[in-house]
Amino acid sequence: MRVSKTSGYTFHNNVQLIQGGKDFFSFLTKLVEEAKLSIYFQIYIFDEDETGKAVAASLCAAAARGVVVNLLVDGYASQKLSDPFVQSLKEAGIRFRWFNSFIKNNRNYLGRRLHHKVIVIDEQKAFVCGLNISNRYNDTAENQAWLDWAAYTEGEVASALTKICQRRAKISSGIASIKTTTVLGTCAIKVNVNDWVNLQSAITRSYRQMMQQARTDVIIMSPYFLPGTTFRKLMRRAAKRGVTIQLILTGISDVPLAKYAERHLYHWLLKHSIQIYEYKSTVLHGKLATCDEEWTTVGSYNINNLSAYASIELNLEIKDKQFALSTKERLTKIMQDDCTPITLEDYQHEINIGKRFLQYVSYLILRIMLMIFTLRKAQQE
Repeated sequence: MRVSKTSGYTFHNNVQLIQGGKDFFSFLTKLVEEAKLSIYFQIYIFDEDETGKAVAASLCAAAARGVVVNLLVDGYASQKLSDPFVQSLKEAGIRFRWFNSFIKNNRNYLGRRLHHKVIVIDEQKAFVCGLNISNRYNDTAENQAWLDWAAYTEGEVASALTKICQRRAKISSGIASIKTTTVLGTCAIKVNVNDWVNLQSAITRSYRQMMQQARTDVIIMSPYFLPGTTFRKLMRRAAKRGVTIQLILTGISDVPLAKYAERHLYHWLLKHSIQIYEYKSTVLHGKLATCDEEWTTVGSYNINNLSAYASIELNLEIKDKQFALSTKERLTKIMQDDCTPITLEDYQHEINIGKRFLQYVSYLILRIMLMIFTLRKAQQE
């Protein structure tokens, strides 16, 4: 995965991989409390629960002390937010907006969904996440957080993310720039976006390039893993030339239909020497991959046609050996401690005609549903 000055990377950054849960939300609150000028907060799901109210309170407090807070939430996924809750945000001085696309009412939603999760503070610090603002992604007295990740960055890439947030919310800055602090980090980071309306498919291309160029090993964590024909071919070719491919998939799914459909692919994957590990501790929602101990991608992108062709997605592509090695070590430990490996022998022993039929039907139903919601048919990949 070569990096050049013209490749779209920024080169003066620090990056840290943060697991979702209490630590993430505590860190997020701390940074919001330290914000001086601006916060851009764009999210798919913002729930009006304990976690959502706590985050909202910190944003309201920032607005009260003069920080310009721009909050953009998806009109479909966050539609359960009550009118009084939204009004309280506006009255606190938060610039609240819905992301609505094409046709939306209480029963129907047609168009793009704002599936990316981006938070930028003072144009210098940023989170790119797979997680949302909800108790499901936090550790509470009643709940263990779903497994998810955020890439926290400081440096040049935060400025690029600021511009993306401004364009997405259709706002100009109107904010005095804070004096930029030179970041001594040397991590190369590129912002990749998928958005079919603007003909952007950089994340899809980066995943394909990863599989084409992989030399030794690839680890992919994906909660709704339904790769199209092209990506499956690239996986098969990589495995054939000796690349070790390991998939961390969820064993406990919040979308049972998706899990049945995913398991329909297990026989094909295992037959082509692709290793499968099912995460059993809680629901897996994280979306990241690392390759050859030098390249990593983290963000909102799922490996399926909904992310590839319909939703607005954003990932950070990180070219840094230390970060990639650390990510690989964390994922390897999860595979060892919290996952059940699925072998071809185990799968064939467990499967029966009834389960195979249910998985096949689930796969067909989900593929048809994805085709309805996507711009192109699966055959056009």
